[in-house]
Amino acid sequence: MIRIKGHLWMKLSVCAMALGSCSTIKKTTASRNNTPTVSEGRRITFIDGIATPGRHTSSSYNNSSSRDISISKHITYGSANLENAQGWQFKYAQLLDVPVENVLNHSLYKFIEDWMGTPYRMGGKTHNGIDCSGFVNMLVNTVFQFSLTGNSVELYNKVRQRLSSRDLHEGDLVFFKIHHRRISHVGIYLENDKFVHASTSSGVMISDLKEPYWKKYFAGGGRL
Repeated sequence: MIRIKGHLWMKLSVCAMALGSCSTIKKTTASRNNTPTVSEGRRITFIDGIATPGRHTSSSYNNSSSRDISISKHITYGSANLENAQGWQFKYAQLLDVPVENVLNHSLYKFIEDWMGTPYRMGGKTHNGIDCSGFVNMLVNTVFQFSLTGNSVELYNKVRQRLSSRDLHEGDLVFFKIHHRRISHVGIYLENDKFVHASTSSGVMISDLKEPYWKKYFAGGGRL
């Protein structure tokens, strides 16, 4: 009888231990069920105010939708021009020593390209020869659609506004007194102190106002 009671007591002890372990397992499982899974944690993660697909608050959604993250918005006008620039733009950007994006007046540079290297000829008005005032008159008439005639002295007297070298803009006239007390030469200002003209030595060419020769004889600029 004592043996039976002892055996029964051992069984009861084992059952009690089993019941205790089951309750512990249930508590552990319940606590795990209350903890967000890895995938849920990823769905509610925010990076710089932008929520990944999943649950998010209305405020975070509004912040992300109002931000402009389009790459195209950060492409500058200059870089777009550079990407689409043509050969003549690169050529004249190099001659003028300016960014390619600044060389935009196709009519002007096409005209210069057509006449570049034409020899100087007093009174000439063709590709066989042209003088400084004839070249300026033809350029202004063709490119800027402004009727203009006259020699360098007459052109100097026609300008509406006299300008210093620092106030010059594309299309302004530049005048020189070369070995004379009066105006004897004229050209068209381009950019970065460069101007185009028909010189007696090299014909139609681009020169620099900072060159000692032209700086010495520069008499001023004029705007029509």
